[in-house]
Amino acid sequence: MLTKDLLRVSRAGGGYRPEFVGADPAARDLAARVLDTYRDHVGETRGTLDGALESLEREAEDFKLVRGFAKLLEREAAFETRAPVDPERVRRVVFEAAEEVGVVAESDRAAALDSAADRLRVERSAVEASLYADREVNEVLADFDPRWDSDGLCEQYDLSLAQTALFDATEVRVRSADPATLVSAVKRLRLLYEIRRTDDGREVVVTGPDALFRRSRRYGTRFARLLRTVAGAAEWSLEATIDDRGTERTLRLSAGDVSVPGVEPVTEMTFDSGVEADFAARFRSLDLDWDLSREPEPLAAGEHVVIPDFAFDYAHADFRVFFEVMGFWTPEYVEKKLSRFADLEDVAFLVAVDESLGVGEEVAALTDGAIPYSGTVRVKDVVAALRGYEADLVADAADDLPDDLVPDADVTTLAEVADARGVSEAAVEDKRFPDHERVGRTLVRPAVLDALAGEIEAGMALSDAEALLDARGIDDASAALSRLGYRVEWEGLSGGTLRAKD
Repeated sequence: MLTKDLLRVSRAGGGYRPEFVGADPAARDLAARVLDTYRDHVGETRGTLDGALESLEREAEDFKLVRGFAKLLEREAAFETRAPVDPERVRRVVFEAAEEVGVVAESDRAAALDSAADRLRVERSAVEASLYADREVNEVLADFDPRWDSDGLCEQYDLSLAQTALFDATEVRVRSADPATLVSAVKRLRLLYEIRRTDDGREVVVTGPDALFRRSRRYGTRFARLLRTVAGAAEWSLEATIDDRGTERTLRLSAGDVSVPGVEPVTEMTFDSGVEADFAARFRSLDLDWDLSREPEPLAAGEHVVIPDFAFDYAHADFRVFFEVMGFWTPEYVEKKLSRFADLEDVAFLVAVDESLGVGEEVAALTDGAIPYSGTVRVKDVVAALRGYEADLVADAADDLPDDLVPDADVTTLAEVADARGVSEAAVEDKRFPDHERVGRTLVRPAVLDALAGEIEAGMALSDAEALLDARGIDDASAALSRLGYRVEWEGLSGGTLRAKD
């Protein structure tokens, strides 16, 4: 972004149009000259560099364009103070010497510098070189490694110019081919959004919290940051209301105006709040049949849409439960949320509601359920709500299976049978397996058990018995040995021996 004093905008016809450089060859030539100026002044002072840039400003048609390029390139430059002696220390010693000498003439000044040099045990030239070396104008351009060539610099300039034009925006309206990413960025920037259905499709209306009470320009910097995400979509357009020193104007931007030259969109924040982040971390640590995803697709809600905070996807069926964490906010915001919930289409939707809002019953009536919380969302409450869906899903899956299941393998497990049929283990739990005997959670053909009965005997080392079971594909040795009539007699830490069960 640029500073507002470098904003170049046309107000022709009452509009508000940034003066982009686009593909202007003269602008690219000027950008190349500014780049060369920086490169040519590596090792020289900032004052010398500024003098060269001022010369370019005088030659250019618009000095703001030179300063805009230079402003962007300054971030690519490294300046440092170069002095034989620490400047602050030198000044202290010199001023003490000057006070003793009583400087009123040039000769007095020389005497004070000589005295200071003696005290510092350096040459007088070192004192003079260090005295003001830390002033910004005397800093030295130590390194210059720009990310852009002249074309890239112009592209970055146009993006920065558009961002600067948004500093005075009070409301932004965006149409994007990637609304979910857009809304995610809006929330991470702690802005407010509303999605409206218009004749031209849905648009995301972005404001800030104070916009509920009055128009405000205080969110302009966040709007500017949001533009990087907006411009990252394949197709987009943006319209902003600008408070131009008391005159309301409209700024319109589209993909043809700016692009994102190697700049990452807003991604630094993953969650809107610590409540959401904490819940997600604890839920993902559990081994459940539900996968948690962040900010899923928008849901239609009348003329608007809702983008929930999370979605739970059931591992064994194409079924998704949406989940919203509704924390404390203004009464107007809560009222709008409830209105959106009422207009939701037929989807599975759960809401965690901050108890302080006092709207749990209303939310429960509008959705599949309200999960009250205070401080943190209890994972067990959410899991309990998901179990309700899961019970129906398991029952449906079980109904679709035959009562008798006949796996091909001599030895298999309930988990493997369920996985082969794409259902949960619970869905096959109560099925019959006429060709197999159930040993723990393992299914074993009787012939295999008979063979094992002839190979395993009392007095055998447990490790030898486990090897025989393993060779047959049976992992649950405890259940299998019990089925065959054995128990294990342990002998300290050295291992166990099979004994016939009483």
